[in-house]
Amino acid sequence: MSDRQGASPRLVVIGENVMDLLPAGRGPGTLKASPGGGPANTAVATARLGIPTRLLARIGSDGFGAMIRERLLSEGLDPAGLIDAEEPSALALATLGADGAAVYDFRMDDAADWRWRAEELPRELDAEVVALHAASIALFREPGAALIEGLLGREHSRGRVTVSLDPNIRREVIGDPETARSLVLRHVARAHVVKASDEDLDFLYPDRSPEKAAEALAALGPALVVVTLGGKGAFALSHGVSASVPAPVVDVVDTVGAGDSFMGALLHRLDLDGRLGEDPRARLSGLTEGDLVSLLTHAATAAARTVTREGADPPTRAELDAALSENGVAS
Repeated sequence: MSDRQGASPRLVVIGENVMDLLPAGRGPGTLKASPGGGPANTAVATARLGIPTRLLARIGSDGFGAMIRERLLSEGLDPAGLIDAEEPSALALATLGADGAAVYDFRMDDAADWRWRAEELPRELDAEVVALHAASIALFREPGAALIEGLLGREHSRGRVTVSLDPNIRREVIGDPETARSLVLRHVARAHVVKASDEDLDFLYPDRSPEKAAEALAALGPALVVVTLGGKGAFALSHGVSASVPAPVVDVVDTVGAGDSFMGALLHRLDLDGRLGEDPRARLSGLTEGDLVSLLTHAATAAARTVTREGADPPTRAELDAALSENGVAS
């Protein structure tokens, strides 16, 4: 067990764990169970990068839940946020395309992850917390979605921590598209930092380019909007300033967890730069093109490291620093 668990959390992440059933070996139907889930992967990424992190999550009562809990504790995540639940774990059957991109078939209707009760969520965040991050499927599935929306709205109104969002939209499991679209846009309006993929933007604004869609998100209120474009890189907008970076050239094993690692490293860089915490909009004001390039490079390098190995396996701080150094970038 990591000694990082002794530190008070600076970052709180809320969302699901999913047990990924990944192809194993060459034989048909051979699968390997690997704990994942976007918010959990991001929490692991930030913990590996050195941010004391608490994941607010309901852990299933089955054998998969035991594996999930073991993973989270072994990565040094604060156990105080892990709720023992009676329901089973969420499952995702993953298949990989020729380019290593993962496609998921979800099994999660009765999963523990969306069965939040009001008394299970914190009435207030610890004084040391500088950011609250929410993501993915738990944002959409009731009864927990309404409670998570309330938590994000409360913390946005208080103005003491940075609220960040990664919608990570899974069209197969979010319910009615128009209801989901309206929900995401409400979340965006109450977030200070938003990270979205080009696929997310295509869902939200199908008739707009990624750049125009990002501008529409920025107009709703977040101080920083970051967009990932897969193998084409990423770009960012902040108060009328924009920047982009290409994706690092690497040998791709699979893309599982790449976006989650990107998000974790983005939060890590913002924290290193003192951009997270009380009075969030003021902290995020004045970002220059160079600042945005630095943020994007940091995050894209972490994502690139992740896709070179199997599954959701984000880099440690030492690995990320080494990768940045190899590319002539100061960490």
